[in-house]
Amino acid sequence: MTEVASEPFGRLPPEEGGGAVEKFVLKSERVKVEVISWGCTITALETRGRDGSPLDVVLGFDRLAGYVNKHPYFGAVIGRVANRIANGKFTVEGQEYQLALNNPPNSLHGGNKGFDKVLWTPEVLVNGIRFFRRSPEGEEGYPGELKVWVTYTLDGGELAINYRAQSSNTTPVSLTNHTYFNLAGQGSRDIYDHEFSIEADSYLPVDDTLIPTGTMAAVQDTAFDLRKPVELGRHLQKFQLPGFDHNFCLEQSEARRYCARAHHPPSGRTVEVYTTQPGIQFYTGNFLDGSLKGKGGSVYPKHSAFCLETQNWPDAVNKPRFPSVLLRPGEEYNHTTWLKFTAA
Repeated sequence: MTEVASEPFGRLPPEEGGGAVEKFVLKSERVKVEVISWGCTITALETRGRDGSPLDVVLGFDRLAGYVNKHPYFGAVIGRVANRIANGKFTVEGQEYQLALNNPPNSLHGGNKGFDKVLWTPEVLVNGIRFFRRSPEGEEGYPGELKVWVTYTLDGGELAINYRAQSSNTTPVSLTNHTYFNLAGQGSRDIYDHEFSIEADSYLPVDDTLIPTGTMAAVQDTAFDLRKPVELGRHLQKFQLPGFDHNFCLEQSEARRYCARAHHPPSGRTVEVYTTQPGIQFYTGNFLDGSLKGKGGSVYPKHSAFCLETQNWPDAVNKPRFPSVLLRPGEEYNHTTWLKFTAA
């Protein structure tokens, strides 16, 4: 049984429209999730360790101002297109489109004002919350009016995130959630003692600006072979890696399938990821630098969290051999990701 409650979370400043932001609390016997209507953002997620004690395992802020000000997409839904688009350019049906270069020389996570920086309309469900927004034609340079629904539902220890979208014109769409996790508890110093595994035989090598080169590379005999669990700190040291910020190529299927696992041996907390998406971006908080004050006055240094972002492959709109990222009129974009929390 999941309880759903709501409460005010503050009011946006006048320059953001001044609207009221609500917080929705989804609570089962095993997990509690807090989500706000600004950016469909997960602001807290409490899950139990093997000792039975619940702990908040996601990075974020205590107040709305933290989410309105510049931050590295903590907990937010990302769109229209997650990840990077090379040079902020793409061509659809013979017409070239130019996006903001908010991550020079590329466009990142939907542009200057992506889906993470807008107020969504909520609808309370029996076991969750659904958010809706209409992205107007030309928003952030993208073609077509896009209707988008993001639904969070909680069932026991499993949080499902469903993304649906419909467009009036052909447009690229790739939606994800950008929650930063630390299974030792938010505010913990690093994730070096976490064990990670990703069910992928190949990954996408990237250039200096983190754009895929266009080729798929086998993970076999490389630092990217995470098919068996590795302890992050030792693994980075062994391969002299600065961290991960790479797309792993998943089995192409519309069915739910297992793709990744993170485990924190000291507490026993584990999250398993299942998805219908073709890729997962594994990111180890390489750009966190301790400059932000988070929940309870916590600071978040480099490698103090990880993201497992299910999505289409980065820059797919410019890479014909990648899975198609285009949504056409009359079609529906429909993907789900499940996060299963356990303790052992």
